[in-house]
Amino acid sequence: MQKQFNQLPHHLITSGKFAIEREMLRVTSEGTLAVTKHPKALGHKATHPYITTDFSESQIELVTPTFPTIEAAHHFLETLYDITALNIGDERLWPQSMPCALPEGGTIPLADFGVSGIEASRYREHLLQKYGAKKQLISGIHFNFSFSDEMLSALYEGSPEQNRHFKDHLYLKLVRQYLRMRWLIVYLLGATPAVHASYEERCVSQMQALHVDTFSNKQALSYRNSDCGYTNVEPLYPNYATLSSYIDDVKRFIAKGEIANPNELYSPIRLKTSKGGNDLNQLEAHGIDYIEIRNIDLNPFEKTGIARSDLRFLHLFLLYLTFTKETSHVDWQAEAYNNQQRVAKEGMSPASILTRDGYAIPLHTYATELLDAIDSFNTQYDLGFEDVFPAVREKIDHVDRTYASRLKTIMTETGYHAWSLAQAEHFYEDAYANRFRIHGYADLELSTQILMKSAIKRGYRVDVIDRSDQFIRIRNGKHEEYVKQATKTSKDNYVSVLMMENKTVTKFVLAEHGIRVPEGVELQDESDLRQAWDSFSKQPIVLKPKSTNFGVGIHIFKDGATYEEARTAFQYAKTFDDVVLLETFLPGKEYRFLVIGDDVAGILHRVPANVTGDGTSSIRQLVATKNEDPLRGKGYKTPLEKIDIDEVVISFLRAQGKTPDSIPALDERVFLRENSNISTGGDSIDYTDQISDIYKRIAVDAAKSVGATICGVDMMIPSLDDAQIEYGIIELNFNPAIHIHAFPYEGKERPIGEMLLDLLFKY
Repeated sequence: MQKQFNQLPHHLITSGKFAIEREMLRVTSEGTLAVTKHPKALGHKATHPYITTDFSESQIELVTPTFPTIEAAHHFLETLYDITALNIGDERLWPQSMPCALPEGGTIPLADFGVSGIEASRYREHLLQKYGAKKQLISGIHFNFSFSDEMLSALYEGSPEQNRHFKDHLYLKLVRQYLRMRWLIVYLLGATPAVHASYEERCVSQMQALHVDTFSNKQALSYRNSDCGYTNVEPLYPNYATLSSYIDDVKRFIAKGEIANPNELYSPIRLKTSKGGNDLNQLEAHGIDYIEIRNIDLNPFEKTGIARSDLRFLHLFLLYLTFTKETSHVDWQAEAYNNQQRVAKEGMSPASILTRDGYAIPLHTYATELLDAIDSFNTQYDLGFEDVFPAVREKIDHVDRTYASRLKTIMTETGYHAWSLAQAEHFYEDAYANRFRIHGYADLELSTQILMKSAIKRGYRVDVIDRSDQFIRIRNGKHEEYVKQATKTSKDNYVSVLMMENKTVTKFVLAEHGIRVPEGVELQDESDLRQAWDSFSKQPIVLKPKSTNFGVGIHIFKDGATYEEARTAFQYAKTFDDVVLLETFLPGKEYRFLVIGDDVAGILHRVPANVTGDGTSSIRQLVATKNEDPLRGKGYKTPLEKIDIDEVVISFLRAQGKTPDSIPALDERVFLRENSNISTGGDSIDYTDQISDIYKRIAVDAAKSVGATICGVDMMIPSLDDAQIEYGIIELNFNPAIHIHAFPYEGKERPIGEMLLDLLFKY
C-alpha cells in the first residue's frame, strides 16, 4: 500500500467526502436557556435532514450533506446557521460549547420526538439521570470524513471480496492514530477555558473566579474535553485492532451496563457506516464508510463555530495520521486519554508535560516535532496545505494566540455571559445581512439563491445541474422539480412563454380578454416610423424592442417627442430587436405584480434610478456613493443593481439641463432614467398591502389569459383611489425576478421562495 500511496497524484490523495455537524443552544434575548419548543418555521425535527435537535429541545443541531470539498460543506453550514438564526424570533444562538446561564433546579426540556421517537426520548432520560442535564447541554462540532472511492481504488490491490477489509483496516489505523494524537486538536481548537457560574457545582467548586459569572483554573484550554465535560463515567478503551474486536468490546460495555448503546461511548472519534450510522449490526454487516471527529469545541469567534482553515488543517492531519507509521507502545489508549486530560485542563501552562510512548516530553516540544512532521509530509507529497501552517505554528509557539487564551482574556474583562450574548447578536446581524444569499453560490442570480435557500429551509434536496444556466433540481421525497432561473418551471407551458416574450401577441390576447393595453404599432424600419408619426406625434409615447426584458432598449417620452428624438430612440431600440413597438404612454405610476398560481405574491412600485443631492457632490459622485450600498451589485446577485452612467443616463440628464458632473442642490432629487427597472439601478418599494384586490384580480386574469402560472404583470395605475378603477397593462414577463419582491428597497419583505415551493410541491 505504501508504494502505491507514494505514486498517487496529490489531487487524489486530498480527495474525499466531507460533512459537518454543529450543535448549539437557543437562548433568550437575556442570554438564558430558551425553553420553547423547536421552532415550527424550521420544520419537523424528526424528518428535517439538515436542522434538528440533540439532547434538549433547546439544543439545535445543524447537519450538512456530504460534499467533495471542505469549502462546500462549510458554506452549507453557514447557510444553515443563517436560516436558523433568522427563524427563531427574538431568541439567539449561543456561540459557546459550554452552556449559557442555566436554571438551578429549573426545567431543561428534553428533545421531544413524539410517539415515533419513544426510544430516542428514553435514551435522553437515561442520559439525564446518569450524567445530568447540564453536561448534556455541552455543544460542539463533529467533522465527518471519508476517503474518496477513487483514492481507495487506487490504493487497493486484491480481490473484490477483500476490498471491505482493506477499507476497514485503513480507517481503523486512522482511528488509532487520531486517538493517540488527539491532544493536538484539543490544544489548537480548544475553546472552552471557562464555564458559567451556573454550571455543574462539582466542577465549578474546583475553579477560581475570573469574573463574577466566569470560573476557570486559569490553565484550562478545553473543559469540554476534560472530566468536567462530555465524557463517560470512567474511560472505556475498546480494541481497535479489528472491526470485529471493536464491535465485541462495545457490546460487552453495553452488556455490563457501562453504556446503554453505542452512542453513549463518548469517544473523540467514531466509526460510522452510511447504512446505519453508529449501529453495531450495520457496522458489522457493511463495514466502515467514514469516521466522525467529535472533540472539536465550538469556536465562538466564528459564526459557523469553526474556521475553514482549521478544517483544512484537520484534513491534512487525518491524512498524515493514516499514512505514517504507528508506534508499538502497548498502553497507548490510557496514555492518549491522559494526554487529552492534561492539555484540556493544563494546556496553557508553560510547564505542561505529556507522555510519548511512555516517556515524558514537554507539550511544546511534542507539538513542534509533530507539526514539523506534518509539514514535511505535506511538502513530500505536494498536497498544497502550506497556507495553514503559519497560524498553527503561532499557536504552538505562543499559547496566548490560542482560541482558549484569547477567550480567557476576554472573559476576565467582560464576563462569560455578556461577551457570549454580544457575539450571538453579532452573528445574528451577519446572518440578517446575508439573508438574501446562499453561501458558496454567489455566481448564481439572486432569485435562484432565494429559491434554493427556501428549499433548504424546508429540508428539500437541491442539486445545481448547470450553474452557468441557473438550472437546479429540487427534491422532496420522490417528488422532484427542475427549475431554471427560479421562475421557469414545469407549471408554465412553452407557448405561454412565447406569447409573453412577444409583446404584440401579449397585447392582442389581453385586449381580447377585455384587459386594457396601450395602443401601438410595430416598426421594422424608419419608413414605418414616418408613416405612423402623425398619429403619435402630439402625445406621450414609448418606444421599446418587441421581445426584450429588464427594460432594455426602452425610451419613454412623457411630454411627447420630436421626430428626431423618436428616430434616435427607434434606432437604439432596433439594436436589441428587429422589430420596435411604438405605443401611447399610459399615465400613472407603474407597478409590478408578481402572480404565482391564483394569487398575487407581491406588488412593487419601481422608482427609476435616482440620486439625492447633498449640495457639494456631483451626480457622478452621488452615484458612486449610492453604489457602495451592500444591497447593490451586478448581475442580479443582490437585491438592487448598481447604477451605470451610460448614454441613456447622459441623454436623460441632458434633457434636464444637467451632466454627470452637475452638482444638485441639497435634497434635490435627480432622476437618471425614465424607465423604472431595478435592473438599471431603480429602487423597489413594496405596495402589496396598499393596492386594492380589484387590481390584483386583474393581474391574475391577465396571467391566466396567456396561460401563465408564474408571471410578472406591469400595470400603470393613475390613482390608488378605489372610486374610479383606471389602469393599463404595458407588459407581461415570463421570467420575473423574485428577489425584488423578497427584498425590496423599502417595505415588507415577501417570502416568495416559499410561495414558489408551495406551488411546485403543493406544500
